[in-house]
Amino acid sequence: MDEKTSKNTGKWNDTDLPDLTGRTAVVTGANSGIGLTAADALARVGAHVVFAVRDLERGRAAAATVRGSTEVRRLDLADLRSVRDFAAGWRDPIHVLINNAGVMMLPRQQTRDGFEMQFGTNHLGHFALTNLLLPYVQDRVVTVSSGAHRWGAVTIDFDDLNLTAGYTPRRAYAQSKLANLLFTLELQRRLTESGSPVRAFAVHPGYAATKLQSHAANPVLRAFMAIGNRFMAQDDRAGALPTLYAATQDLPGASYVGPDGRGEMRGAPTLVGRTRAASDPAEARRLWTVSEELTGVNWPSRQPAAAQR
Repeated sequence: MDEKTSKNTGKWNDTDLPDLTGRTAVVTGANSGIGLTAADALARVGAHVVFAVRDLERGRAAAATVRGSTEVRRLDLADLRSVRDFAAGWRDPIHVLINNAGVMMLPRQQTRDGFEMQFGTNHLGHFALTNLLLPYVQDRVVTVSSGAHRWGAVTIDFDDLNLTAGYTPRRAYAQSKLANLLFTLELQRRLTESGSPVRAFAVHPGYAATKLQSHAANPVLRAFMAIGNRFMAQDDRAGALPTLYAATQDLPGASYVGPDGRGEMRGAPTLVGRTRAASDPAEARRLWTVSEELTGVNWPSRQPAAAQR
């Protein structure tokens, strides 16, 4: 895939996407927001896009708005049985797996398997899905994290991953987004060590107006975010650019992509930094081991022989 920049701005945007004819992209949470925008952009340049969504009716309605080749399959990341069922029905090559779906700053809730909802959905669900699908992945895995991994010097609370003591929606969300980055770091280490050509990337959209903010537990925070979405945030199209950039451009494994503007809140996609906690290989290995134990899903024994670039 070739890296290009827009002739109009000198910065990369979604008009610079390469031809993806013959390639398959799986996008979790593709029924709305950044996921739908990314799915639409990928289908527009020839990719066959699989909408991996919890609600089939909403997924079909969303896919019907996309011009290009699509299909819709059910996936509930908050239910490991659903994750296993989705993966069990897969037989074809996947060129790009985009771990996009997520929940944000919810009141305390649990997944079907008893995990704190944000950690269970944003991290454990995608951890299990990626490992189960990895034998079919030919090129790359893109996982959507967040600048929230920087909030309050957050770390992974290995003694209380469900945050049964001291739960706050903000803390739980930040922990899950840090987990996304550590997952990407260890995934890339394992891919490199195994000789796989597949690459793992993490991205964040900056401040993008999506429906995620409308589910915040605090009504005052919801109102503040609604104002921010209207007057300060990027739209879905701009918010999807880091995902599309990581999905198509030639980048080093374990790269982290976000907006290039002030505070990484908005702008064109570029490589960005992460916290020390998000760069710790020992913590990444520890999180991987714990995630295997919690999900019952392990690193696959079979890897694709070669990438189809």
